[in-house]
Amino acid sequence: MSGAHSLRHRLLGFVLVAILLAAVLQAVTAYRGALRQADAMFDDHLQQMARSLQGGIPLGLPQAGAEDDPGYDLYVQIWGQDGTQIFRSTRSALPPRAVLGFSDVEAHGNRYRVYTLQTPLQTVQIAQDLSARTARARALALRAVLPFAWLTPLLMLAVWWIIKRSLAPIERTRRVVASRAADDFSPLDAAGLPDEVRPLVDELNLLFGRVRHAFETQKNFVADAAHELRSPLTALKLQAQTLRRLDADPAAREAGIARLNQGIDRAIRGVEQLLLLAREEAGPDQGAGTAARVDLRQVVQLAVADVLPQARHKQIDLGVAENPSAQGVQAMPEVSGQLEALRILLRNLLENAVKYTPPGGQVDVSLEPRQGQPVLTVEDSGPGIAPENRPRVFDRFFRASDTAQETGSGLGLAIVKAIADRHGAMLALDASERLGGLKVEVYFAPARAV
Repeated sequence: MSGAHSLRHRLLGFVLVAILLAAVLQAVTAYRGALRQADAMFDDHLQQMARSLQGGIPLGLPQAGAEDDPGYDLYVQIWGQDGTQIFRSTRSALPPRAVLGFSDVEAHGNRYRVYTLQTPLQTVQIAQDLSARTARARALALRAVLPFAWLTPLLMLAVWWIIKRSLAPIERTRRVVASRAADDFSPLDAAGLPDEVRPLVDELNLLFGRVRHAFETQKNFVADAAHELRSPLTALKLQAQTLRRLDADPAAREAGIARLNQGIDRAIRGVEQLLLLAREEAGPDQGAGTAARVDLRQVVQLAVADVLPQARHKQIDLGVAENPSAQGVQAMPEVSGQLEALRILLRNLLENAVKYTPPGGQVDVSLEPRQGQPVLTVEDSGPGIAPENRPRVFDRFFRASDTAQETGSGLGLAIVKAIADRHGAMLALDASERLGGLKVEVYFAPARAV
């Protein structure tokens, strides 16, 4: 995993840098605050010392001429009422007079913090070496900063451990995906994942489902092609071998060629149906076009125009049935879907009706709204389908009547079912009371307003 794109590394880097900057800021603030407090404390100490000397000279203070004490940094001078100096600390380099209160004095290359207090009987001056005072203040400030130096690494270590534990489910999911077989499309377990990552895993599971569906569709297509094409190709081979033996009989040869052409046409039609079924079952991502608002009246016009030549060849009356409520048809709500797919759906229904309706029969298509729901109906005067076979007619390769003169691939209604499912439409089969044959109704959901 590249560190430049690692969520863990970036998160750790940002959080640890933030902690470090905050700790430095807090340490600097604490250090400066401790210096100010130490300075105020030392000034208060000077005041207290000066006030304690108002009543006399403490015995503990070194007198002038006593042995120098390099560790002693307080210097005292006391003058009497007449200005006579009555006390001076050892090594005192203070000037003979000073301003009352606090002041900073420089003498012999050193700086001193001086506090002078005057009473009716005497004047007390006490001073402190600023270099020693600053050193002590810094020592106290460093003691105030020391906890930050210990706590910051511990806090950074705790944050690292928390982030590592929080991202462990993501790493576990990554290992599961990395170790999967190519044909394993089972859903990923989203338990324990953060709320920010769970939608991504849910989308991956949906993607696995779509890919699994595509694989199954491809597998079904191969199986269907092998099932459907084996017999026609075998028949074509036998017919071609028969033609070789009919050279002496031109009439029989022409009949054999005609049968061969019919077999080729059926094979081509079967391949087209298989490809169409595979495309429709693959879903909207694989099908042609994208979903849009479709006017079913346009679908009816296109599908009827497609099937009209076949109906005329069999002398079948194919047309749009008159709707008692013309105003209702004009107010027909649009549906959401793909125009070409819906055209194929209706065309297959009409082709099926024309195929199984005897010559001179009738096939009607109608469109009407029922409680705001568009309903497309196809009726014919053919033999219809027995009630026990109606649930199976949408299965692949199922033929309701093997004795019928018209034969097909058994995929037309399977394609209709696939397109209807993709568009959220419901199919219903029943007997036509008006024409006596089969009635197929397709119930659509109206398109949602944008």
